[in-house]
Amino acid sequence: MTQTAPPVVSDPLRSVNPATGEVIAVLPVHSAEAVQAAVDQARESAPWWAGLSFGERAAYLLRWRTYLHDHADELVELIHTENGKPHEDAYLELALVLEHIAWAAKHASKVLGRRRVGPGLLMSNHQAVVEQRPLGVVGVIGPWNYPIYTPAGSAGYALAAGNTVVFKPSEHTSAIGVFFAEAFGLANPDVRPGVLSVVTGFGETGAALCRAGVNKIAFTGSTATGKKIMAACAETLTPVVLELGGKDAFIVAPDADVTAAADAAAWGAMANSGQTCVGVERVYVTRDVRDKFLAALQRSLRNVRPGTEYGPMTMPGQVDVVRRHIADALEHGGTTLVGGLDSVRPPYVEPVVLVDTDETSAAVQEETFGPTLTVRTVDSVNEAISLANATRYGLASTVFSRKHGLDIARQLRVGMTSVNSVLSFGAIPALPFGGVGDSGFGRIHGAEGLREFSRTHSIARQRFAVPGMALLSFRRSRAAMSITKRLVKLMHGRAR
Repeated sequence: MTQTAPPVVSDPLRSVNPATGEVIAVLPVHSAEAVQAAVDQARESAPWWAGLSFGERAAYLLRWRTYLHDHADELVELIHTENGKPHEDAYLELALVLEHIAWAAKHASKVLGRRRVGPGLLMSNHQAVVEQRPLGVVGVIGPWNYPIYTPAGSAGYALAAGNTVVFKPSEHTSAIGVFFAEAFGLANPDVRPGVLSVVTGFGETGAALCRAGVNKIAFTGSTATGKKIMAACAETLTPVVLELGGKDAFIVAPDADVTAAADAAAWGAMANSGQTCVGVERVYVTRDVRDKFLAALQRSLRNVRPGTEYGPMTMPGQVDVVRRHIADALEHGGTTLVGGLDSVRPPYVEPVVLVDTDETSAAVQEETFGPTLTVRTVDSVNEAISLANATRYGLASTVFSRKHGLDIARQLRVGMTSVNSVLSFGAIPALPFGGVGDSGFGRIHGAEGLREFSRTHSIARQRFAVPGMALLSFRRSRAAMSITKRLVKLMHGRAR
């Protein structure tokens, strides 16, 4: 069965309900020795797991999927209690997890299966194949804002690709992480220990996982922490896939359905208390539809309140960031359309919309990660594109335009874009998920996500020898070279 690594240190991790401060779980803080033991066990089970067929691994993953579904009430309640999001949002997160696990299980064979490639005329006596092989042991360090959806995009795909996984959930949602990982073993009593295991703790536990000899680290979190993860992994040349912060832009073109755009911007900015890496943080709306959009945005947010439509701030320290960004925006010429500084009432923050804040302000340049939104008026879509791209981040974006959505999307320096909807790319398992710049690199989800957790092995096999044509040998003859030159000229010489 899946196992939690034995603790080695005495001071526990106390997970609390962010809305009440009540302790809901007491968990071990795993030391470097405990993390190493978990990785060693995963290494021991890796050959067995990799040796299963794609179909056999799929069966394990699909049983895990079914177990999570059948225990939805318990898991949703735990997500609500430990993370703070409403029950409906917790259920939607679970639904996406089920979709992604099923997609990875059912498509791994097609994506990662052995494939032949053409050997070319010069090597026509060879068979050329490409095989994708498991990396070995993958370490997954998950976030607190989507405590099962984001890890599933790494752990589920890594398992489908034939790797064993050691998962370190956020210290703020460790009970959820333990439930999620241990469900794999409960769904599969015959699975060997270490195929999917979980370690809990703080930053030191995550750092230990980076140094424990895993074959890849998948990390989701802040850009600052991502840089530390990458530095730690550089010591052993351990590759990483990083899904980091964002300052995602939303463009409203002149031909947009303004009412639909306002509704999407309201939800994309405020859902999950704005604690979404691909959530909407900046809106650029063209002048000719500005007033209509702002009026519609006000209407969309009129009855949106924390504690009902979304939950508390999961990390208490993030409240200070939100407060600082609102104050800075107002100091830089912004005005409030909805809410203001008095909207910050820990552990909740009411919706805040800031209009025409200077682009140099922290509210525009830094990731806020709270239920706030800046709206800037622009004279053209080209100006909107330029401002949207004027950030060190490049994670996701949204475009509302009836006729030009795809053209606008293609000009944005991001990894993902939703056109005439919001965040929809994250709900489509076949679409890769990830960013550029300070938003990280590498991809989870989709075919690219499966390949992310495999290594490419190219194999050329000589099927028969061509008499007199041993080109890759010191026995190569002049006649062979003469024939080769004529062939090369025929294939690549200048057309006459």
